[in-house]
Parts: sequence; structure tokens; C-alpha cells
Amino acid sequence: MLVVVAGFLSGVLSGMGVGGGMILIPALTLFEGVGQHAAQTVNLFYFIPTSVAALAVHLRDKNILVRPALKMAAAGLAFAIIGAWLASAVSDDWLRRAFGAFIAVFGVREILDGFRDKKIN
Repeated sequence: MLVVVAGFLSGVLSGMGVGGGMILIPALTLFEGVGQHAAQTVNLFYFIPTSVAALAVHLRDKNILVRPALKMAAAGLAFAIIGAWLASAVSDDWLRRAFGAFIAVFGVREILDGFRDKKIN
């Protein structure tokens, strides 16, 4: 049941363009006992259909600037290859810690942005 809830939440986030990896990867590693490399691979595989669905909706609604998006996609593809190579070269433990640090930094940044936005309004 938890996997279904994680899939639902990460699907909603993916549809918004945020990415569901912050839900899906911890759910797989903490509650399903999946190793970090495998969880991140599942997340990448999961990302394909969810991103295609979100892309179709955003293209329909004309929310995408195609030229900058194509430039960013080309750079993203090149660096994804480098990132995948780097991720495969490190241990599961190191990758888990790096992912955890990323989530922590991202979370703190979001909290601080929320306080800053509240002060502005």
C-alpha cells in the first residue's frame, strides 16, 4: 500500500514538473529495502512515462518555451550521462548519503524561501 501512495505522490509532483524522486527513492530504500542504486534506477525508469504525460499537458497549454527547453535538454542529456557514470562508480552507501544531503539542502532552502516570501507579503 505504501508503494502505491508513494507512486501517487511522486506522480502528482512529476505532473507539476517538480519530480517525484524525493518521494519515490526514500520510499523504496526505507520501506521496501531496495538498494540506493536500484531505487534511483527505478526512479529514472518511472520518470519516462510521467514526464511524457506532463510534457503533453504543458505543450497543449503552451507553457513551454521550446528553444530554451531544447538547449537545456541537450545539456541535461550530456550531464546525465556523466552523472550516471559517476553514480555507478560509487558505493550504495555513498550514493545514499549524497542523496540525503541533497534532500536536506533542498528542504532547508525551501523552508528559508518560505520564511522570506512570508516577510515580503
